[in-house]
Amino acid sequence: MNGASGEGRLTLEDLKEKMANFAKERDWDQFHSPRNLLLALVGGVGELSEIFQWKDEVPRGLPNWEEQEKLHLGEELSDVLLYLVRLSDNCGIDLCKAVLRKLELNAIKYPIGLCKGSSQKHNQIKTSPETTATVAGAAADATTSTTSNDMYDLFD
Repeated sequence: MNGASGEGRLTLEDLKEKMANFAKERDWDQFHSPRNLLLALVGGVGELSEIFQWKDEVPRGLPNWEEQEKLHLGEELSDVLLYLVRLSDNCGIDLCKAVLRKLELNAIKYPIGLCKGSSQKHNQIKTSPETTATVAGAAADATTSTTSNDMYDLFD
């Protein structure tokens, strides 16, 4: 599928527009409330989870999976992405800006020098009092509109 640019790439903006048009053409906007979209997203995550249920640890690249299994996985991943993009659009959230902001916040919460190679949460990382104060101050500067970073954690 080609994006709007015709170069074989699809941006989030292209996807948002395609989803909005898809829903409008079918008169589905009336059903696409944030609540309904969220519930559909959760259902999609459940269907995605079922694919991995009862399997042992799955190596990257899925080397032992049949092509049909990978195709099914791609469909369920797509469902989750489509609902997420539609939900963010209906809520007036610029998903690209939100993701970039979140990456900045996580870079502050998880400084390379303190957490590289560690799976510990940010509140478990051993730091000196000076480092803790610096990280806390930088995080406070970066969180101008939220009271809790955990609300948006990708890595918790």
